[in-house]
Formats: sequence, C-alpha cells, structure tokens
Amino acid sequence: MAKDLLINLHTHLEGRVRPGTAAELAAASGLPEPEGGWEQALQLTGPGDLTVFLAKVNATYPFFGSIDQLGRIVSEAVQDAAADGVDYLELRFGPGTHTQPGFELDDVVRAACDGAREGTRLSGLPAGVVVAALRHHPAELNLEVARVAARFAGAGVVGFDLAGDELRYPVLEPYVEPFAVARAAGLGLTCHAAEAAPGQAARDAVRLFGVSRIGHGTHVSTDPEVLRWAADSGVVIEVCPTSNWFTGAIDAIGDHPAARFARAGVPIVLGDDNPIQTGSPISAERAVLRDKLGFNAAEIADLERVSVRSAFAADSVRADLSGRLGEGGPEEP
Repeated sequence: MAKDLLINLHTHLEGRVRPGTAAELAAASGLPEPEGGWEQALQLTGPGDLTVFLAKVNATYPFFGSIDQLGRIVSEAVQDAAADGVDYLELRFGPGTHTQPGFELDDVVRAACDGAREGTRLSGLPAGVVVAALRHHPAELNLEVARVAARFAGAGVVGFDLAGDELRYPVLEPYVEPFAVARAAGLGLTCHAAEAAPGQAARDAVRLFGVSRIGHGTHVSTDPEVLRWAADSGVVIEVCPTSNWFTGAIDAIGDHPAARFARAGVPIVLGDDNPIQTGSPISAERAVLRDKLGFNAAEIADLERVSVRSAFAADSVRADLSGRLGEGGPEEP
C-alpha cells in the first residue's frame, strides 16, 4: 500500500520549540535554566485545563525575541515536521506576543515567513504561515496583526486565525474587524472555537467571521443541533485528539469525537497542536485515529481528501498534493 498523505493543518510554532534549542537560546540570553531542565519545563505531565496548557506553551515566549531566533525556530519546526513524514504543513503563531522595541510586527511576521522558506529549502516540505490574533490582546493590536498578515499574503502567510484562552475570553464580537481585513486579503480563515466553550461557539465563528475551518471544535459533538449544522454547512473541523485530552476538553483520548464527526458527515482534518508539550507529533495523532478511534482505511482516505481540499495552500502545492492522492492514496476496503 502506498504511503499515506500526512497533512498537518493545526500546529503552533510556540508548541514546536526544541528543548535543546530552548536551552541553547536561554544560555545565550542569560536566562536561568528551570528546575529539571527545559524539556521538563515545556512538556505536560497530565491533563488539566486550557489555561494550564497555555501556561506551558507560554514558557517558550522568551525565545522569539529576534529575527535570528524566530527564524531558526520556524526553520527547525518545518524540518522536524518533514522528519515526521509530513507532506504539507501549516504553522500558526501569534506575532503580537513576540514584538518588542526594534522588533515590530512586520519584522516578526517577515522572520517567520523567511524561516518557513528556509525550512522548506532544507527539507523539501512545503509550509505556510497562519497568523493568529489572540483573545487576550487589545482590539487595536489584533487589528494591526490582521493588517500585517494581509501585507504578507502571498509572501509566506496563507491564513488567519483566532487563538488563546477561550475559557477566559469566550466573546467573539471584538474580532470581527480583523477577520474582515484578512478575508479581504484573500487569506484562508480558521478560528479556535468550541474547545472550552459550548458547541454554539463554532457556529458563531462561522457566522461572524466567515471561517471555513474550526480549530478543535470538540464540543460541537455534544450539541446535536450544532452537529447537524456542521455536517450541513460543510465547515471543516481541525481535530487534535491528544491535545484535547491535555486541555481537559475530553476525559480520555478514546472519547475524542473525531470518529463521531466523520460518521455524522462533518469533514475533518488532523493537527498535532503543540507536539512538544503533548509528546504527540502528527504521525502519532494519525495512529490515534486508527488505533484508538477506529478509523478505517476509507475514513483515512476521506480525511486526506478533505485535507487537500481545505488546506490554505498555494494552487501549485494543492495540485501536487491532489496528484499524489490520485496516484497513490490508500486503497479503500
């Protein structure tokens, strides 16, 4: 059987910092090594809630403060994904978190795009940057993030997202204008929703922002009306099973609703969210679908088709992926 097409459409740059790189950059910057070392500081040991999860991710923030540091982390993230067998990568991050005097938003996004190109050059893996507004940031900053993302549309940035602590900041209306700016620039639109909030949050994100994809969307499965709407509307849900266990969105990985989504007619794609924190890269998440959630070859093949169709990829990249699907996708039973 031909190799599966492995497409990662939901992974965070801040969740892909190598512990070794963290240690090296910390030493160069004079940052003290945390008790137990950087690997322990970055990795989760068990489930909590979204706020606890994000605190671990935030431990990487000191390493994004310059063009060279950020570009290196992005390039390494692309190379690591290639080593994991990924065929196309969308790498998202919140640039508003990483600015400082002399390192402004345009510089941050440019460094990310340059790092992605370098990672692609070294690994051969096509990768695009998805810029995220953050729920806890001021409205004016999120609007400027969207404007910068729009300026880099077609120059490395492929999409726009809303991320952050949905548990503490559930209201969506403050982010309508940034999404309008991103949409006008032709960027792909996705939104973290219904992971910590009820399923209706996903429906609201589609209505308010015009997104075609929903990040996580776990609680869509608990609301029958919203689940039917998701199937009818064709909105794509980006599932990240292991991450959802760590955030407390599900009680056990085997309870993840990915299979319920697929069998209810809701299109899904796969991501690994923050693999350094969870210890589960996209190859392991694909195994979760098969081994713990009961996906068969036909359902994996359908996921691959949805992934190619809904990726925010350039036409040339999508055409290549589509061709590879047609020539060597998994055989259906």
